[in-house]
Amino acid sequence: MELRKAMFAGSWYPSHAAECEAMIQQFLKDPSMDRMPGIKAYAGIVPHAGWFFSGAIACNVISTLSQAGPGDCLIIFGMHLHPSSPNFIMTDGAWETPFGALPIDPEVAHLLTREFPFQVERGGAFTPDNTIELQLPFIKYFFPDARIVPIGVSPNPEAPNIGKAAVRLAMESGRRLRVVGSTDLTHYGDNYGFTPKGTGPEALKWVTTKNDPEIIQALLHKTPDKVLEVARTRENACCAGAAAAALAAANAMGATQGHRMAYATSYDKSPGRSFVGYVGIVYHRPS
Repeated sequence: MELRKAMFAGSWYPSHAAECEAMIQQFLKDPSMDRMPGIKAYAGIVPHAGWFFSGAIACNVISTLSQAGPGDCLIIFGMHLHPSSPNFIMTDGAWETPFGALPIDPEVAHLLTREFPFQVERGGAFTPDNTIELQLPFIKYFFPDARIVPIGVSPNPEAPNIGKAAVRLAMESGRRLRVVGSTDLTHYGDNYGFTPKGTGPEALKWVTTKNDPEIIQALLHKTPDKVLEVARTRENACCAGAAAAALAAANAMGATQGHRMAYATSYDKSPGRSFVGYVGIVYHRPS
């Protein structure tokens, strides 16, 4: 089994299992999370900054997905791509995590490549990308026996179709499925070349009360096409294709109610002229 090495372990998150577990246990105690006890969620949206900044949000979303019962297949949508970029997928092998190798679900992945064009990545040939990797220790911890289908989705009209097809193929293959979409929100400041409201307190206020809420509302209440449109016009989601695919997948699973577990920015922990927004959302079926 060809192993894809973890590229961000030891920098964006710990490289040793004991350190990862200690952080996870702290994340699960974070009082800022709106956890909705008893919720059965089957899909979610997570951020992908270093664990110091957004790990608590991603951890609590993925932990919530595990509370709906066993899951043996996790589809993870991510990657920083442009509308004209190819889509990416791993169809075989495994991905390294501090808790052990996380194997690919080859049956579901290969079925998906028959319906859509993908650039297939391997353990020895891939594009380093944090959006998916940073979720994998959480997935291995909360779903220790699961397989994954990691997919990079371009932000174009085909993204929702990939999300729906992935659910259909996984369900037809008898999988107990969970879905994760990885995106950060507005990247504001000189570091990102995006300063429509200048700098200072007014810029932060605009991001947290205007720009990020636009995409959050789209993720909670709108269609995947609306997510793509809002992200394109407001520049408030760095992986809109992944988010739209995850929302379409959630809808296909019948999990049409969205619940925002948390919202934060990197400014909260490291104030500066440049900052990034983060949200954690879970999708659940009507109770």
